[in-house]
Amino acid sequence: MTVPKARAVAAGSRRRGLSSRDSLVLLLLAVPGIAWFLVFAYGPMVGLVVAFKAFNIRDGIFGSPWNGLANFRYFLTSGDAATIVFNTVFLNALFLGASLFAGLVLALMLNEIRGGPYRRFMQSVIFFPYFVSPIVISIMLQVILSGVGGRGGLVNNLLSIVDLPQVSWYTEPGAWPWILTIVKVWQLGGYTSVIFLAAITSISEEVYEAAALDGASRWRMALSITVPLLLPTFAVLVVLGVGRMFFGDFATIYAIVQDNGVLFPTTDVIDTYVFRSLRMIGDFGTTAAIGLFQSVVGFVFVAAAVMVQRRFQKESSIL
Repeated sequence: MTVPKARAVAAGSRRRGLSSRDSLVLLLLAVPGIAWFLVFAYGPMVGLVVAFKAFNIRDGIFGSPWNGLANFRYFLTSGDAATIVFNTVFLNALFLGASLFAGLVLALMLNEIRGGPYRRFMQSVIFFPYFVSPIVISIMLQVILSGVGGRGGLVNNLLSIVDLPQVSWYTEPGAWPWILTIVKVWQLGGYTSVIFLAAITSISEEVYEAAALDGASRWRMALSITVPLLLPTFAVLVVLGVGRMFFGDFATIYAIVQDNGVLFPTTDVIDTYVFRSLRMIGDFGTTAAIGLFQSVVGFVFVAAAVMVQRRFQKESSIL
């Protein structure tokens, strides 16, 4: 056996020994997290059995009679299923695409700012909306769109300046997918840009220096170096976003729309529908069936997104 080969075998043995001990330590470290998931994530899944029962509080979860798929049929034949499924997917697709694009653009712009304090200040400013409460966002939006007491509003004042008719925004459902998208971009654009900025810092400066020697401008470097190297991060964020595509942003949408039935045709998503159904008719079986349907379709979305990612960017696949 040659010396390099012997060293390689010895190194391999050491790695195998360390790997075993490290695995045990990592397993012990993971025990609290596993326990948390078992108690708070997998334990409550027992309640999904309610989706297949005619649930009543007197008999409880296991004492209520079975009713097969009646809860699912009630939801799917109610006439609302197609609308809320479309709204959920369409709104989340708008939110995901717009927030990722805005985050990427903001990250490229922040990367070009050379002043350290000014750059950190701008990062803080654009990150701040992520922490604003949905209730505060709802109040701000009411003031901007319809003004204090429902009179005027900043947008309507601007429309008046250019001789355009004022709009009663809270009775115009067609505009709300785009209004909600603007809100989500304002809310998530800075948050997403921080993720992209973290990925940009991992790009070697030598790549930019070589491009500079070739005479590339900052704009050309951004398009030919930064954006292509951010694609793996972009793909991971898309997969994570697709996994949540069948879950509506309940907090923001319900805080803004509330019980305004005029806006339901374009803003009612599965989460708000389930909450309203449970609050108004108290049918636990149907709401559990809708929740289970939502989870299964969400799983299908995640599986499809991961398969597509593995097909086109296997090296950056999360599975």
